Amino acid sequence: RSTVFGAIHEYFRSQGFYEYQSPCFTANQCEGGSTLFTVDYFGKPIFLTQSWQLYAEAGIFSLEKIYCIAPSFRAERSKTSRHLTEYWHAEMELAWANFDDILRHGEGVIKHIFKKVLENNKLDLEVLERDLNKLKPIVEKPFIRMTYDDAIKILNTKCKMDVPWGKDLRTIEEEKLTKLYDVPLMVTNYPKEVKAFYMRVDSKNPKTVLGVDFLAPEGYGEIIGGSERESDPEEINKKLRAQGENPDIYGWYLDLRKYGSVPHGGFGLGVERVISWVCGLDNIKDAIPFP
Repeated sequence: RSTVFGAIHEYFRSQGFYEYQSPCFTANQCEGGSTLFTVDYFGKPIFLTQSWQLYAEAGIFSLEKIYCIAPSFRAERSKTSRHLTEYWHAEMELAWANFDDILRHGEGVIKHIFKKVLENNKLDLEVLERDLNKLKPIVEKPFIRMTYDDAIKILNTKCKMDVPWGKDLRTIEEEKLTKLYDVPLMVTNYPKEVKAFYMRVDSKNPKTVLGVDFLAPEGYGEIIGGSERESDPEEINKKLRAQGENPDIYGWYLDLRKYGSVPHGGFGLGVERVISWVCGLDNIKDAIPFP
């Protein structure tokens, strides 16, 4: 765990990123209102953060390249082997970025983590009876890029699963798909209806967004979620209303684009999910001291 945290810091600092923090108390949801923890803030409701992203988008206009590792909170009642209510979130945001930059840094930070673990923690991996042959391809081979459309075709043909277009890929679909490969998949261009309001629509395929999920092999599922961000405040307004949100609550966020914006994007990486994958754990709750 210590090696993984150190490798994340090392990667982003080596790439010229500033470390930048944001509040744990927030007035806004970022990843869906159903998973918010509500807190009494001197008689007013406020929430525990799901992500630093909205605050990060304020920071990039002066610092341009920023990252953070901090706790995030999700009020999910799912007692699964993949979910934590409090987990550590490594996030980055980048100004003047296109979609390929986001994919490149996602692949880069994962490769660096695995490289450092293989250098420093071979004895630990032996104790855990982890097969190193399953870890080496992550460092040595390029990750596989595919669109959501490609993923649906593979699930329908190779995995004999009837997955309709428009359905978000969940644990079962991700597990079946990733077991076909020995390196992570970068699945892009999900349908816009299943993704967050801040993701930019792909001008070449307006039914989809410029978003990506990095799916780990061996059934470990989503490790990174990221996107290019929408720069048009009117588009964000429309999406918020369509999702039943009140745009007035996001006034400060929309103000970031009031006088123009820059192409930008970023991602979030679930640190415990990476640790579970590296160590070959059956349950993510073994990747954090006090789940």
